[in-house]
Formats: sequence, C-alpha cells, structure tokens
Amino acid sequence: MKLQRNGRSKALVVGAMALVSSLSLAACGSDDNTGGAGAAGTSAPAAAAIACGKAGALVAAGSTAQGNAIDVWKTNFGNACAGSSVNYSGGGSGAGVQQFTQGKVQFAGSDSALKPAEVDATKAVCTGGQGINLPLVAGLISIVFNVDGVDKLTLDGATTAKIFDSQITKWNDPAIAALNPGVNLPAADIQAFHRSDDSGTTDNLTKYFAKASGGAWSYPSSKTWAGKGGQSASGSAGLAAQVKQVKNSISYVELSFAQTNSLKSAAINTGASKPVEATADNAATTFAKAKIAGTGSDLALTLDYATKEEGSYPLVLVTYEIVCDKGNKADTLETLKSFLTYAASDGGQQAIGSTGYVPLPKELASKVQAVIPTLA
Repeated sequence: MKLQRNGRSKALVVGAMALVSSLSLAACGSDDNTGGAGAAGTSAPAAAAIACGKAGALVAAGSTAQGNAIDVWKTNFGNACAGSSVNYSGGGSGAGVQQFTQGKVQFAGSDSALKPAEVDATKAVCTGGQGINLPLVAGLISIVFNVDGVDKLTLDGATTAKIFDSQITKWNDPAIAALNPGVNLPAADIQAFHRSDDSGTTDNLTKYFAKASGGAWSYPSSKTWAGKGGQSASGSAGLAAQVKQVKNSISYVELSFAQTNSLKSAAINTGASKPVEATADNAATTFAKAKIAGTGSDLALTLDYATKEEGSYPLVLVTYEIVCDKGNKADTLETLKSFLTYAASDGGQQAIGSTGYVPLPKELASKVQAVIPTLA
C-alpha cells in the first residue's frame, strides 16, 4: 500500500496459516448482551460468542471484494444481538470512501488504504480525529477465465497485463502458449472484463502489474481502470457473472467470488520453481510477510506483489474498514465497536476462512483487536 510513514514498518509474525481454536470474546461493557454467533447457513462455529453491547443500526458501504465476508458477519451479528443490524451496500471502494467522507456511513470498506488527501477529507466528519485503516478482510485476487477446452491456465505478470491492455488479443498468442505447454489454446478472441466502478481490487491488480509486469503495464496503479479496450461490469459479482456467461473470457475477482460462481482460476508464474495456485493457503504465505506502514492506530499495510517465494501467491489484497479514531457518532459507537470486535476475533476470522478468505495473521489480528476499544 502507498501509506508509508516514518519508516516504522514492522514485519508481522508468520502466523497466517493457523486458524486459532479459541472462540470466545470478553464482554466489552457491563451492559453487554452476549449471544451465540452460529447463524444458520453460515460457517460460524456455534461456540463463538459475540459481545453485543448497545443495540443499534450500522450503515456502511464500499468494497465488493469483502461482500461475502460482511454477509457472514452481519448475519451472525444480527442473530446474536437483538435490535442490532448492519446494512452494507457495497458500491466499490471509491464509493465507500466518498460516502464516509460525506458522513453518510459509520464505516467504509476499502481495498486500498486511505491516501493522505483522503485522510484530510475525513477530518470534516471525524470531529477531533481522522479516518484510520483497520485491516479486517484478507483475500486474494483470482484471475478467472472461461476458455473453451481449457481447464488449467498459467499466466505471469507481463502476459496478464498485456491481456488486460489489449496488447494480447488471442488465446493462442505465443506468450500465453509459452506459459502453457501442451495446452490446446483456441484461436479465439479474448473477452477481457474490468471494473466499471472505482475499485480497490483494480488498485491492487494494477499495483501487481506495476511490480511484476516488467513495464508491460504503462499506467499508474489506480482504483479507476486505465487499460485499453475490454468490457466492463460493476462490482466483483458483476465481473464474476460475465465470466460465467461469456465464453473465452477473463477477469479478476476476489477468490470468494470465484468459488461461489465455480469459476476457474489461473495459476501465476512468479519466477518460483513452479506456478503458484490461487489458494488461501498460498495467499497466507504472502500475508505472513506483510508489514505495517501506518502509525499509531492506523494499521495500513505494505504487501509484496513481486514475491518469488515458493508457494507465495502475489495477487493479494486486504480490505480495510475505514473508521474515525475519534469523532464517531455517539449513538452507534458501541454497536460499531461490538461489530468490529466480532469481525476481528478468532471466531469472526474463522467464520470467513472457509469462504475463500484468509484469516488474518495472529499478530496483526491482535493489533486490530487492541485498536477497536480505543475508538471514540
């Protein structure tokens, strides 16, 4: 991520591979109403407990990459905490940050950390404070494809960048063929789909291109799509739907959307001894080396998109919940802290771990858990 401050980066302990078995939370106030987290139809363990706090209705928007995670959390939270609810409208990271700076939501989901100008804009709604980045959803971006007769596909940074910039337009292009010996690639036009909305997933994809394409991607990383040609759709769900329906197509979505839509994901040739599959375990290897770039209660991360470590998947993203460190709305503050505490807990992270997301490394989760009670 771009927010690097005062060189105070600290390596996170390698713990991303482990799912912690402790499933209880301490109550966060004398009037807390604790309920079970096991909602029907979700993956939350029945033993997980949620410290409900004061009942309230939260309104939030932003990242569609974390949509499936939010669905699990808000269901469990609503079932456990009578009178409390979370209305998350998605809309993309850019829209979420905009709504947050306009004071329309209690928190925003963003797949990119706030830029300095965005932090300044939050001060108008965070009275006496500012917006901070709390990483709560770790995941990976799958390069999903629907190509006639092709079950397995390998791509690298340069080739993928060229596909999404219309520099490579046929599936049997020599660059793709070289990465896929023995695969019968069709002489068909590539149908590439990108996001139409400002998207943190697009930002992370183009950060990967900037680090791993060897100059094939000539545009700066951005939430706004800049590549030439292609077709567009809104949100991760929109892209997944297009790839599922359109033959010889390719796009990029969070792994959870690839799994729920039964889409095939390309392996990535990183320069390691063998291509790296798009799995949560391989992304966990990358997250274990993430570093904290923010200061104080801001937990923005830097991620190594150019990793060549064995079994380390490079196309990762983290969704931040953007909240005020001070100046949160008093009538929903306790509900906000309760919901975020559950999401950052072992039970909350385990609940989304079986739906294509990567449980946060334990040390990072502990840091998030320590910040949430300080919100004011």
